[in-house]
Amino acid sequence: MRILVVEDEEKVASFVRKGLEQSSYTVDVALNGADALASVAVNDYAAIILDLMLPDRDGLSVVRTMRQAGSTVPVLALTARSALEDRVQGLDSGCDDYLAKPFAFDELLARLRALLRRQASAARLPRLEYGGLTLDPATRAVHRDGKPIELTNKEYALLELLLRHPDQVFTRTAILESVWGYDFDAGSNVLEVYMNFLRKKIDSASTRKLLHTVRGVGYVLRAEPE
Repeated sequence: MRILVVEDEEKVASFVRKGLEQSSYTVDVALNGADALASVAVNDYAAIILDLMLPDRDGLSVVRTMRQAGSTVPVLALTARSALEDRVQGLDSGCDDYLAKPFAFDELLARLRALLRRQASAARLPRLEYGGLTLDPATRAVHRDGKPIELTNKEYALLELLLRHPDQVFTRTAILESVWGYDFDAGSNVLEVYMNFLRKKIDSASTRKLLHTVRGVGYVLRAEPE
């Protein structure tokens, strides 16, 4: 498998490259964002390990540019900024996982393997369709009545959960545990905020609403009668 390492600190890049090659990966190295985007444009990578603090442009802008161009390659972000808001920003910008510096190489390798497993599993999953809404797990492309919809990672995870179980009412707790994890603060209103974002994206341009609130219970993806 071919991996792209984007890291401006040459010693770190060399260390990661050597470790990956010893683990039987083929490795390319880019020292800045421009070179990274040029490499992605011409090579087929299994995954990218990306430092978010690059000399020419912010790593998050590199990810956003890749995603806007249609790239679905998994991205493992590396950064010294480990605050919660930084991790959330990175994930919502299109990164698939986040590892704070300094890191143990064994953990980096384990996270990389996990990304590759998820990518392989997604490639085998069939496209989901319901009420004019489609989601392709292999490309993460979402359409409503043939029109593309751009979603953040959390919006995508919410929609995928509901689309895999149409007409099933999910409690608020069940959604939080599935999408945010078991240790997430159940008292937060983050679910309501994201559901509002998602509803605007999938329902605002259609007279037939799909995402419904079940008062006092949770949410359901259900097609209204014609």
